[in-house]
Amino acid sequence: MYQKLLTFPVSRGIFIISKETNVKINTRTTGTGEEIMKRTYGYCRISRRTQNIERQERNILEAYPEARISKEAYTGTKLQGRKKLDEILKQIKPGDCLVFDSVSRMARNAAEGMALYEELYNKGVDIVFLKEPHCNTSKYREAQRDAQIAITVNTGNEITDNLMNSIISSLNKFRTDLAKKDIELAFQQAQKEVDDLHERTAEGIETARRAGKQIGQKKGAKLTTKKSIEKKAEILKHSVDFGGTLNDSDCMKLTGLARNTFYKYKRELKEEQA
Repeated sequence: MYQKLLTFPVSRGIFIISKETNVKINTRTTGTGEEIMKRTYGYCRISRRTQNIERQERNILEAYPEARISKEAYTGTKLQGRKKLDEILKQIKPGDCLVFDSVSRMARNAAEGMALYEELYNKGVDIVFLKEPHCNTSKYREAQRDAQIAITVNTGNEITDNLMNSIISSLNKFRTDLAKKDIELAFQQAQKEVDDLHERTAEGIETARRAGKQIGQKKGAKLTTKKSIEKKAEILKHSVDFGGTLNDSDCMKLTGLARNTFYKYKRELKEEQA
C-alpha cells in the first residue's frame, strides 16, 4: 500500500502506477460533474499535554495511511474552543472522511456529540470510529436503509389503508430510532466516563481532607521553584538594595524578570532578611 497522498488530478478512480500495480483512488463528484480527490482527516485529542497522543495517531494511520492528522490538547467536554477540530470542520466536504480513534475523542458531551454527528452525516461526510465501528456513518446509513419497510397498503378501503400505512410508517420510524439510539448510547457512555472521573476525584479529595491531609498549597505559603531561587540569588548579588551596584531597572534587565515578578522577589527577600 502506498502511504503518500496523491494530490494530482485524476479523471477516474484507478491510477496506474506501473503495468503491474493498480492503486485505488477515492474520488468524489462536484456539482459540475468533475471528479476530485476525497480527503481523509484524522483527529487526535488528549486532555493534558503530559499525555501521549502518538497512540491515537498511530492507530489512525495504520487504518488510513493517507489521513491528514490534526492533533491538539484540550481539556473539557465542550466542542467549542477546539481549534484543530474547527479547522477540519471548515474544510471538510461531502464525501470526505473524518477518522477518530474512539467516540470519546470526538465528544464527551452526549448532546453536542450527537448534534455534530448528525450535522456531518446530513452533510454527506463519512465518520469512522476505530474502536466503535458499529457507530460509523456507513453502518448508520446501512441500518436506516435496511430498517425501512417499503410497503404501501392499498386495499380500496380508505380506513384500513390509512391504519395499515400509519402502522408501517410508525414501524419505520421506530427501527430508524433504534439505529440512532446506538450512536447516542456511545456518546452517553463517553460522557459518563468523564462524569465518573470527576466524581471519583471529588470523593478522593474529600476523603483526604477528612483524614487531615493538606489539599493543595497552604494559604499564604510561598511557592519555591528552581527559577525563583536562581533569580533571587542574582538580585541579592547585584541589586543596590542588597549591597550591589545596579538600580531596579538595570537589575530587571540583567535577570530578565518581568516588573511584577522582580518586585515580588525583592519583597520576599526583604521579608526573609527581616
